[in-house]
Parts: sequence; structure tokens; C-alpha cells
Amino acid sequence: MAPPGGAGSLVVRAEATLATREAPRHRPDWNSRVAHGILLAAVVVLAFPLYYAFVISTQSLAEVTSLPPKLFPSSSMLQNYAEAWERAKMGRMLVNSGVMALGIALGKISISLLSAFAIVYFNFRGKQFVFWMIFVTLMLPVPVRIVSTYQVISVLGWVDTYWGLTVPLMASATGTFLFRQFFQTIPDAMAEAAQLDGAGPMRFLWSFLLPLSKANMAALFVILFVYGWNEYLWPLLVTNSPEMRTAVVGIEALVPRSGSQLPEWNIIMAAAMMVLVPPVAVILIMQRWFVKGLVETEK
Repeated sequence: MAPPGGAGSLVVRAEATLATREAPRHRPDWNSRVAHGILLAAVVVLAFPLYYAFVISTQSLAEVTSLPPKLFPSSSMLQNYAEAWERAKMGRMLVNSGVMALGIALGKISISLLSAFAIVYFNFRGKQFVFWMIFVTLMLPVPVRIVSTYQVISVLGWVDTYWGLTVPLMASATGTFLFRQFFQTIPDAMAEAAQLDGAGPMRFLWSFLLPLSKANMAALFVILFVYGWNEYLWPLLVTNSPEMRTAVVGIEALVPRSGSQLPEWNIIMAAAMMVLVPPVAVILIMQRWFVKGLVETEK
């Protein structure tokens, strides 16, 4: 009788050794590493200017102009931000920018919803021509038609008002196209069922299409809010008094006009950081809806 752990255990050990030798070795996935390396480098390139602007906003003017430049935050942050807030009257300008951005975003979404609803669910002569005429306006941005637009606003008496800041920028061919593409994915049976139920066109839009379009509206709202907030040329032209200036225009007012005075970049960057906070907050708050809306639009 063979003792335990004799020939049987030797056979088991030999099989285990053979299996270990025959097992394929795990090779590093170089494609994944290269892709992650490229993404990391892109993040660094995009984020470093923002980080350095924040660093400058925390330094004194002597530290900003010193060589080599310092890459770490300093102790003058509260002083710089308070001075930028006071000198630029940032509170009023942030309110003006918020009103302008909200007005443009909500106005564009409302007009785009109604125009896309009419193009998809109503049959009238020249429907495709109307849609393509709306789409062609993408080739006519504000800088191209700024003189004629300003003339109309001046005749209406809207210069230096919130109406003048928001109404000329409310039309959106992009929003109309996105909502049109989404409405075309909705089955015709839904519209027929609503019609049989006695729902009129506006009730069908309000009770059926709007709930289904929430994600698309949120994604479009984020894009249009940032667009309206960053607008510079039109507010600069259509506002005359400091009380109606927007925050983006207000940053430029901190730059000295004469070449003999050194720009206080720490104060300017502090104002820029304050102007950056609201759109970033909107993006972070609505990030989930923004991604969901883009995915549903692609479908």
C-alpha cells in the first residue's frame, strides 16, 4: 500500500507545474495605456491655464510680476477678490449676465420647441422650405448682422435694456433642428392616440412632448446658458451705462486704458474667476441631464 502523499501527490504537483508553464502570460494593454496617456495630457493642457489663472488671483502684484513665476496659491486671495468685486461692481454685472443668459436660453428653447413642433406635426405648403430657411440662418451669426440688428433695436427703443440684451439672440436654428430630429423619432401612433382622446395640438405638446423632451431641453439649456453668459460683442454694443454692463464686459473695464499703468493681473484674474463660477455651477448641477440629453439626441 502506497503511503499517502507518495506517487499521487507527485502526479498532482507535476500537473500543476505543467499548467503553470502553459498558462499564457498577461501582456500589458499598450493601446489602453497610450489612450489614457493622451487623455491625461489633454486634461493637463486644458486645465493648467485655468489653474494658473486661479493662482494669479491669489497673489499680490509683486508676486505676479516676479520671475520665475510662482505656480502655487498665495495669501492675497480674499483681498484680491474683495477689491475686484468692489472696483468692477461685480454684483450688478453678475445679475445682468444671469438675466441675459437665462433669457436667451429659455427664449431659444421656447421658440425652438414651437417651430420644431409646427414643422413636424403640421402639414402646410412649403414646410421643407421653411425649415431650410431656418437652418440657413446658421450662416448668419450675430457679428454678420450686427449693424442691421442694432438699427432695429435702436428704433424699438431697446438700447440699454434687458430686452435689447436678450431678444435679438433668442432665435436658434440649432435648437429647432435638434427638437425636429427628436420629434421625428416619436411614433405617429402617439399623436393619433392623443387626437382620438380629444387632445388639441397645444395639449399634445404640453402633456406628451414636453415630458419626453426634458433631457433634450436640459442639454440644450446648458449649452445656451453658457453661450449667453460668454457673449461679449453684443452686450458691449447695445449697453451704454455701467449699470447694464454684463460681467464679461466688466472684466475688460479693469484693464488700464493707458500704456503707462501696469495691469493688475491679480485683480483681473480674481474677477475672471468670479465670472467663471455661475456657468461652471450650471454645468455641474445639470451634468447628468446634459449627458442624457446628448445620448438621446444621438439615438
